Amino acid sequence: MSFFPEVSKIKYEGPDSKNPLAFRHYNPTEVVEGKTMKEHLRFAVCYWHTFRGMGGDPFGPGCAVRPWEDGTDSLEMALKRVDVAFEFIDKLGAPFYCFHDRDVSPEGKNLTETNKNLDAVVKKLGQKQKETGIELLWGTANLFSNARFVHGASTSCNADVFAYAGAQVKKAMEATKELGGVNYVFWGGREGYMNLYNTDLRREFDHLAKFLSLAVDYKKKIGFTGQFLIEPKPKEPTKHQYDSDSAACMAFLKTYGLDKDFKLNIETNHATLAGHSMHHELTYASSYGMLGSIDANRGDELLGWDTDQFPNNLYETAQVMLVVLGQNGIGSGGLNFDAKVRRESFEPIDLFYAHIGGMDAFAHGLKIAAAIRKDGVLKDFVKQRYASWDSGIGADIESGKAKFDELEAYMLKKGDADKNTSGRQELLENVVNRYLK
Repeated sequence: MSFFPEVSKIKYEGPDSKNPLAFRHYNPTEVVEGKTMKEHLRFAVCYWHTFRGMGGDPFGPGCAVRPWEDGTDSLEMALKRVDVAFEFIDKLGAPFYCFHDRDVSPEGKNLTETNKNLDAVVKKLGQKQKETGIELLWGTANLFSNARFVHGASTSCNADVFAYAGAQVKKAMEATKELGGVNYVFWGGREGYMNLYNTDLRREFDHLAKFLSLAVDYKKKIGFTGQFLIEPKPKEPTKHQYDSDSAACMAFLKTYGLDKDFKLNIETNHATLAGHSMHHELTYASSYGMLGSIDANRGDELLGWDTDQFPNNLYETAQVMLVVLGQNGIGSGGLNFDAKVRRESFEPIDLFYAHIGGMDAFAHGLKIAAAIRKDGVLKDFVKQRYASWDSGIGADIESGKAKFDELEAYMLKKGDADKNTSGRQELLENVVNRYLK
């Protein structure tokens, strides 16, 4: 049975194509900087928005038309949904998918039944992976939707909730390993606070670190070789979440000695909510070797919440790919479309239009970034701008040779610092604009 009978496999037709069910820029076999686009971009479809999202919002229930849904969260429906998901991903041509445990299988009346449900769905997911060649980019556990997590999971004031979260992550890690997942993500959806009057902040940080340490221990025990990732988000649903941005996550990991065990999964919409650009968040993480994967979406600057729209901004996608190319690829990570169609786009075909547009936007951004790097316009400027650090007093400072006494003697002899040169910000923005075509 076909769930998308009107759609054939999506093919590359080139920039002049007017076919909405074809790629204009994403050509998986096209080589850019020594790798194919498929290798560079490593696209993944998210299970939650794409196959579970019904278009609900705070002002109304879902209105999405999904002919395969029966309105239940039964195991039977979960198994059927696997067929839907893999037909969609296979026709789209994305090599990966991602899931939360509760996306793919329902909770039971107790943990035993819940785990049994997940086992049944994981078995079918594995079968479909073998049939299609589609792989699991990462798995994770939903530690935020159920009412038990009202105060958080690992940071809950209730020790039983910490224990339940540990059992749930243990099972989700096992499922991810069984399915050959190359990463495992931790997103602290409710790991934060609403009110400091009733919060022992330091104790909650300690508990979060303890939880992640236990996960590291279990990873080693079961021989899971995938990369652990933390996904920053500053707020929503809590007022303040502990994994608020790249800098906060890295400081936390360093403080608790976990920095060697984790990298970051950066999301565009979360960067916006943190008051940063995606370019900033990626550059910060990449500069310290901590950029592990990317959630590809965008927010709406006129709406101050997590809109999770599909990416279509070539400035942003080019900036993302400049950072990725600058660190020689995303490694075991990828570009996961943590994005949902708008409430008004309620027909199944809209899922294809959205993903095709997002994949084309990143493929186009990849080509733009590669062209900028080939011409060296930014690299040469940065090198010249910091030239004073490559010799003389600058080199002495960076090497640790120059102390305050030497700096004072140097400036007493020289009298004053050399004049600054212009940053040429507008010129550089104009230069980048030349490549957006």
